[in-house]
Amino acid sequence: MADIMVDIEADGPIPGDYSMISLGAVVVDDKLDKTFYVEFKPISDKWIPEALAVSGYSREDTLDSPDPARAIGDFEKWVVRVSAGKQPRFISDNNGFDWMFVCWYMWHFLGRNPFGHSSTNLGSLYKGLVKDRRQNFKHLRKTKHTHDPVDDAKGNAEAYLHMQRVMGLR
Repeated sequence: MADIMVDIEADGPIPGDYSMISLGAVVVDDKLDKTFYVEFKPISDKWIPEALAVSGYSREDTLDSPDPARAIGDFEKWVVRVSAGKQPRFISDNNGFDWMFVCWYMWHFLGRNPFGHSSTNLGSLYKGLVKDRRQNFKHLRKTKHTHDPVDDAKGNAEAYLHMQRVMGLR
């Protein structure tokens, strides 16, 4: 498997009615230097200003972004390339949110998803590893959480690597 840590930013709570505005990803390996970033033009007229503000964007900022079909297609090409023939595994901090948008965009615009039909939740992995559902992994990040999706994916990848190298996650 090729582990790919993904983070997205959106202008609302659900795909279709609202839009993914940016996506960042990193291949989980020793270097964390294989990264991807893309922005998306909105797919609807709906947005929640507070949701958009979390990532520092205004609605005007997003209107000049790439067409969503092209943007998600570029992500798919990158995933296939960096997976090098292995099945890519989608991992994220909040996969209930990130996966929902990425999976919807993949199927809606491309009719396929290179990740298949499942994803992995980093927070749940940590809770199982420490056997306490109230615990959280975020103290294991080295890269600051900034709502830049590449920074956030890198920080989450650092935590995932710590779980593997120090805590025994196989």
